[in-house]
Amino acid sequence: MRFAKFTFIGAGIWGITVLTPLFWRVDLTGRRYSVPAEHPDFFYGFLVVAMAWQIAFLVIGSDPVRFRPLMIPAVIEKLGYVGVLSILYSSARISAVDAQAAVPDLLLGILFVAAFVITRKKR
Repeated sequence: MRFAKFTFIGAGIWGITVLTPLFWRVDLTGRRYSVPAEHPDFFYGFLVVAMAWQIAFLVIGSDPVRFRPLMIPAVIEKLGYVGVLSILYSSARISAVDAQAAVPDLLLGILFVAAFVITRKKR
C-alpha cells in the first residue's frame, strides 16, 4: 500500500507543480500553435479539469485501498493522453518534441496500473 500511496501522492504533487504555472503562462503555449487566448474556454477549462485530477490523485493516495475504484479512471486519464499524443504524432499533426510530453504520463500510467494490481492483494 505504501507504493500506491507514494505513487498517487507523488503524481498529484507533480501535476500541481507542472500545471499551476500554466495559469499565468498562456503566452508560452501560443508560440508554436494558435494562441490559447483565442480559445480561453478550452485552455483554462483543460487546466481546471487537469488540476481536479491532481487533487483526485492526492485523495487516492490518502487511502489507496479505500479509493481503489478511482484508480481505473486515473489510469484512463494518464494513458488516454498518451494515446492521443501517439495518434497525433503518427498522423504528423504534432512534432516529436510535442509528443515527448507523453513520457511522464506513460510512466505514471504504468505506475498507476501497478498500484491497482498491488492494492487488490490488500483488500
